[in-house]
Amino acid sequence: MYQPAITGSGVFTPEQVITNDELVASYNAYADLWNAAHSAEIAEGTLEAKPQSSSEFIFKASGIEQRHVMDKEGVLDPTRMYPRLRQRGDDEPGIMAEIALAACQTALAQAGIEGAEIDLVICAASNLERAYPAVAIEIQQLLGAGGFAFDMNVACSSATFGIQAAADMIRSGSVRKAIVVNPEITSGHLEWRDRDCHFIFGDVATATVLERAEEAKGGYFKVLSTRCATVFSNNIRNNNGFLRRTRPDGVADRRDMQFMQEGRKVFKEVVPMVSAHILAHLEAEGIAAGDLKRMWLHQANKGMNDFVGRKVLGREPLPGEQPNILQDYANTSSAGSIIAFAKHSADLAPGDTGVICSFGAGYSVGSVLVERA
Repeated sequence: MYQPAITGSGVFTPEQVITNDELVASYNAYADLWNAAHSAEIAEGTLEAKPQSSSEFIFKASGIEQRHVMDKEGVLDPTRMYPRLRQRGDDEPGIMAEIALAACQTALAQAGIEGAEIDLVICAASNLERAYPAVAIEIQQLLGAGGFAFDMNVACSSATFGIQAAADMIRSGSVRKAIVVNPEITSGHLEWRDRDCHFIFGDVATATVLERAEEAKGGYFKVLSTRCATVFSNNIRNNNGFLRRTRPDGVADRRDMQFMQEGRKVFKEVVPMVSAHILAHLEAEGIAAGDLKRMWLHQANKGMNDFVGRKVLGREPLPGEQPNILQDYANTSSAGSIIAFAKHSADLAPGDTGVICSFGAGYSVGSVLVERA
């Protein structure tokens, strides 16, 4: 048995940024156009007018101030309201593999290793640009890695589920070095025309290098333990799958083909599930909640994270104990907790413990207990 360790992490951040004010101006222009086009039905009472959004509403509901995207122009066009991305030829790197590669290069540099040394690539993301060939295998080729690769989808929990899979294989000796990469182009499956959720997501890619601790070339975090759980729920759903062409109503631009969420139900059901999951994981490993130095949580909503922090710690988290990055990145699905880890872990001292935890659709929740070596 070998001790798995996290030896590197990396983040690719798109250059284009959409502020709340920009997003609101675009959405409100769209709402005005829609209301004008349906004025007769609105007057008759057969349709409801689309309400206006506001920056104050967005920040109060989520804590988000801005988000990074791959294409700002398409999202902000009130006659379009979704990104416009160049289609790649089959002989070109796919867009997810391209941004994944950038995150991998940063993580590999931090670990001090080359892509050719990797013998496991897991592409763990909430959506994949195609069913096959696996995006992970394309990333494997771009890295010059050996071994094998596969895709994984556990929605927002994909990163921690991927880390558990990689850590287990390192521990057993079946692989030596792995990279778990989370390319998230969430702007492509967000319904930007829905006031209740048009502000939620942003684009990014993250990568995490895991290897045997004995082979680490620099500082690292021991992976003490991992734990994953799932409970089925329809409260976060997307129906845009390969069977869509078989539907009697065809492939029209239906609302259920994009991100759908019953937000209040999700908050009520997921937050207690996550809190109990972390506490049970800590208890199983004999770690007191008060001994945690850092909680790197899924970055979906500041209110959710504040609640989880209070429930786990039994008090308000101190500044720095539970870092938030969603004010700058918004919800980046599986990548959020890894961004928080990458940007807020270097200051921990040897012996300090922390938990990486992601949660979301499924429902799903995954946690990774780590200790600074």
